Amino acid sequence: MFSKLKNNIIIKTINRVSEINLIIILIVLILALWIANPKFLSVVNVTNLLRQTAIIGVLAIGMTFVILSGGIDLSVGSVLAFSSVVASKLMVAGVPIWLSIVIALLSGSLIGAIMGFLIHYGKVPAFIATLGGMTVVRALVMLVTRAEKVLGLPDAIGDFAVQRYLEIPAMVYIWFMTIIIGLIISRYTTFGRNMYAIGSNEEAARLSGIKIGISICGIYAFSGLMSSVAGILMTARLGSGVPTAGQGYELDAVAAAVVGGASLTGAVGSIFGTVLGTVIIATIKNGGTLLGINFFILDILIGSLIVIAVLIDQLRKNKTK
Repeated sequence: MFSKLKNNIIIKTINRVSEINLIIILIVLILALWIANPKFLSVVNVTNLLRQTAIIGVLAIGMTFVILSGGIDLSVGSVLAFSSVVASKLMVAGVPIWLSIVIALLSGSLIGAIMGFLIHYGKVPAFIATLGGMTVVRALVMLVTRAEKVLGLPDAIGDFAVQRYLEIPAMVYIWFMTIIIGLIISRYTTFGRNMYAIGSNEEAARLSGIKIGISICGIYAFSGLMSSVAGILMTARLGSGVPTAGQGYELDAVAAAVVGGASLTGAVGSIFGTVLGTVIIATIKNGGTLLGINFFILDILIGSLIVIAVLIDQLRKNKTK
């Protein structure tokens, strides 16, 4: 009991220190970009930055749950496209918008749950299960759409993408809602505590009475749900169902979580940290574009940032041993 309490205190302390450091980095980054180009903090640019961040931000919330449990989900980009196409085809067929969205969300959750089932009950490594899922789901989307966009969606979908409330894009409010949901689940529910326990030591979690199989299926189902939410947002932004949507987004989601302090070995990280990581990466991309920095150089910078974040995590673990 004392050992478990000690570990919880250490993890919370590490998360809190990481978040403070990320806030400082973000403030310095924003000030530097603002000095380099005053347009960076213009209403137009900040609005665009938030809108661009929302989709990856939602994906990253689900990815954080998976990473905290000690897993990985490479299928999120494909599930995003799948949900987008499902919702789009249903709307075009005359199904009410709300029902089309609900069915798309349920389909993404189901795919996630299947991934969790394969990982726990099928004993397939998470990397392989979700890599296979990524390929199968993407191929299915291409097959159903014949690699063509799904057009003719109701105007209300496209209108949502450009709507603003208090000058903040409507899409961003959806992201904020997923952040709040993620925070509540991870911090104040048994499911959230079980997630951290599984990521820390799965065998110890099992011996303590946690139903590992149900928890893992639930974690991946939540990741699938967040992927579907991101898919609906992508549909609204593009005004169509795009079968190629979300390609490479799984790496962006992982990057946001890792830069935000999540450990790829599980148990260390937080939703707030992931939000900060998402904003930092989006700020670098947006600011770099404003300054005319070569896109490939920005990729090198972000890739280096990911490696540094993982290196710091490893050094931190060595110190706590």
